[in-house]
Amino acid sequence: MTALGPLMIDLAGPEITPADRRRLQHPSTGGVILFARHFEGWAPLAELIAEIRALRRPHLLIAVDQEGGRVQRFKGDGFVALPAMGRLGDLFDEDRQAGLEAARSLGWLMAVQLREVGVDLSFAPVLDLDRGISGVIGDRAFDERPESVIALAIAWTGGMQDAGMAAVGKHYPGHGAVAADSHIAHPVDPRSMASIEKTDLRPFRAMAERLIPGLMVSHVVYPEVDARPAGFSPVWVREILRGQWGYEGAVFSDDLTMAAASAVGDIEERVAQCLAAGVDMALVCNHPELVDRVQKSLDFAPSAQREARLARMFGHGPVPSESKLTHSPRYAEALRWIERLGVDEPDLFPDRA
Repeated sequence: MTALGPLMIDLAGPEITPADRRRLQHPSTGGVILFARHFEGWAPLAELIAEIRALRRPHLLIAVDQEGGRVQRFKGDGFVALPAMGRLGDLFDEDRQAGLEAARSLGWLMAVQLREVGVDLSFAPVLDLDRGISGVIGDRAFDERPESVIALAIAWTGGMQDAGMAAVGKHYPGHGAVAADSHIAHPVDPRSMASIEKTDLRPFRAMAERLIPGLMVSHVVYPEVDARPAGFSPVWVREILRGQWGYEGAVFSDDLTMAAASAVGDIEERVAQCLAAGVDMALVCNHPELVDRVQKSLDFAPSAQREARLARMFGHGPVPSESKLTHSPRYAEALRWIERLGVDEPDLFPDRA
């Protein structure tokens, strides 16, 4: 048996190439993130994932961004298009109980459909606040009010848990107060720690205290707290998240090939600083040549704590067959919520984390 390494990488396309296989079998690799380009239908996706899982024991963690709305990598051929999380917030504002029931129902549907094809985890839910500032967040967030985000996140992650999937909240400590998009720019949030604690940080702390299994850290810089982007900051990860809050879940970086991460240095330096800050798994997406560079140089020490945290991210429990799922009352209930809420958003950045 081989321990999971600290890198999460992707594949060039919908089939595993010899170069992909070499990268996946490298001891530094611990997970695979899938994108829209890997989806050619339900059956081919299930076959691809089964092939990935057969490469290692324990198998590599299989992840995807399947939030709903503008960020849903698998749609069609059996995968139901999901509403944006902001629509759940709108419903919650009208009818609190209906909003919570819909959130739990759709969190379950998202997770159970992924687990059917062998996906372990989805990087969801978004815990950022929709403050009307960040276009890249927008209606990916449940609401602008921390208390509403907390309530809906608890319901959504409860649905995921019902389906045997670990939730990963993002983007700690909050991306909603900056207009710049970290995929293409260098966002800076100039507020004081006291201001952040009163607003954007509240959902993350509430979910951390409830031990959400995973959190993803943003590339936003909060200079009043630390000059480094949060995902490279021992202050945000080791001191605040682990030390002050006592968080024991897994911590994932955002994609280290994003423009905002370049402020730290080259890819080798980004991975090294990210892991040194206390992140458990570093994502390197869409650039196989950068994965090759990291795998040649990365020196990482085994960690029983890190391996235990990542082990809790695997899917668990039974998964109904497609025929049983589509005839279940819970599936029908989820479709009713979708019909009520509506879906009409294209995927945002289909091949980016």
